[in-house]
Amino acid sequence: MRSNEPVLTLHGVGKRYYLNFHKPSDLKSAVLHLPSVLAMRGKHPFWALRDVNLEVRRGEALGVIGHNGSGKSTLLRLMAGLARPTEGAVRVQGRISPLLELGAGFHPQLSGRENLIVNAVLLGLRRREALERMPEIIAFAELEEFIDQPMRTYSQGMYMRLGFAVAVHVEPEILLVDEVLAVGDADFQAKCFAHIERLRAAGVTIVLVSHDLAAVERFCERAVLLQHGRMAAEGAPREVIDQYLAHGVQPSPLAQ
Repeated sequence: MRSNEPVLTLHGVGKRYYLNFHKPSDLKSAVLHLPSVLAMRGKHPFWALRDVNLEVRRGEALGVIGHNGSGKSTLLRLMAGLARPTEGAVRVQGRISPLLELGAGFHPQLSGRENLIVNAVLLGLRRREALERMPEIIAFAELEEFIDQPMRTYSQGMYMRLGFAVAVHVEPEILLVDEVLAVGDADFQAKCFAHIERLRAAGVTIVLVSHDLAAVERFCERAVLLQHGRMAAEGAPREVIDQYLAHGVQPSPLAQ
């Protein structure tokens, strides 16, 4: 349940990337555009995040909003341990289940059942636990007729349904959600929202990145606004959403 214990702590976190500019494909292009080619030589740093200080406490639901390119997805990747900060530190206490790119780790030649087991184990379950929860996961994903077919035969929607079902049935302590609640048709989406609500009621910590401001206001008790990689606002969801809408900041030309 909710406590004052922080399970996600970011202290002075920054993430820098280096941009790759277009290089001439042949000698003629290089000679004709020599001044611009010389001007673009070397590394060009781009800070996706800078000076982020944030605590998320056990059982809290935090929303993260901002325009495309503001650093939202980069923030979740750092929380999930999929990337390392260039500066600062990220501290995590608890089992993380990331809903970032559903089905990205599935092998197309393996069956849905085999991928289910592999991914559940990768997310922290023992094989025995994965087998015990398999019927519930299959039923949630509504894939009973197709679970033993190779995943190369699945549609994108089937991929995403199975990915979501696995991620939310591995007893996560921290759930990271990046724009993936719009999975399947309206009935399945309603089922996803209901399951997220149950996890929240059970005390699971949730970090939700979304352009769906209504979902952020509905699910979250606190929100942060990112602008060009920096925290521009933090507080009650309605207040942060109003600031986001009032500023009308143009999105960064570079998306993370």
